Amino acid sequence: MARDEQLKERWEMLVKKLTNQFSEGDKLDLDSIIYLIGIQELGQLHREFKKDEKVHLMHIAICRLLEPYGYYTFDYIDEEGWPHYTVMASLPPLKAGEQSILMKEAIVNYFIETEFIS
Repeated sequence: MARDEQLKERWEMLVKKLTNQFSEGDKLDLDSIIYLIGIQELGQLHREFKKDEKVHLMHIAICRLLEPYGYYTFDYIDEEGWPHYTVMASLPPLKAGEQSILMKEAIVNYFIETEFIS
């Protein structure tokens, strides 16, 4: 199976599984999944987040997702439990479709690594 086909298949399976587990019927989109990863990485699963905290959660997720690609490295966890990352390399200029593919690949790899999917 071609790499792109495998990614598409895994992505669709992951979206379905996450939607069934975390949504009440609405299919989760890329941003929603990134948000869920941010909550998972923070480890504060059962609390409400303010608007600015939600932005920070998405930032945490993006840093964590792009860490294996060498763009970020984990630095420390602050006194409130929030992880911090250091930029290691700038992202190359990507078209919207390329950016979406990179994030989907990173998300699929994250959930394979955490054994949520195989």
